[in-house]
Amino acid sequence: MEKLESFYLGLLEAIGEDPNREGLRDTPKRAAKALEFLTQGYKQDADEIVNKAIFESDNDEIVLVKDIELYSMCEHHLLPFIGKCHVAYIPDGRVLGLSKVARIVDIFARRLQIQENLTNQIAYTIQKHARGKGTAVVIEAQHLCMMMRGVQKQNSVMTTSCVLGEFHDDPKTRSEFFSLLRLGSAGTGH
Repeated sequence: MEKLESFYLGLLEAIGEDPNREGLRDTPKRAAKALEFLTQGYKQDADEIVNKAIFESDNDEIVLVKDIELYSMCEHHLLPFIGKCHVAYIPDGRVLGLSKVARIVDIFARRLQIQENLTNQIAYTIQKHARGKGTAVVIEAQHLCMMMRGVQKQNSVMTTSCVLGEFHDDPKTRSEFFSLLRLGSAGTGH
């Protein structure tokens, strides 16, 4: 933590600020704590998070968890990207505890990332732990590195997907997944 505080102190000085003025005196400490929180995924392990939250089930239909809030940091500019993640899998005799899906999203979102890799990491981890017939992940996010700087496009949304197993191999299953995403949005007024 002291090393991070020192870096933030140096950053304030490098941009020409006075780190001793009232509003900035505790900023290096606060910023260091914030960065530690925003990157806590480096200290988390999916195996430990999932633990024993896998349950036997006869369900063999799509399980979809929609609109999981997602907050991450762009590895290129260290600026946030914010959005939602939709995760689906097809059980094969077992289901994953509901909250574990959101926790897996957070593990990888709370690291320096690009959205394309984040999408794949979530999908492959869900597939590994659920051991289902297929997994699909879609992320929709807005990137502050594109909104606050560079091209400054305020309404752009990036969408990425990763489909594995039956979602990849069977066009009907893939189509059902994307239909479920649209149905849920239409029904909630989004």
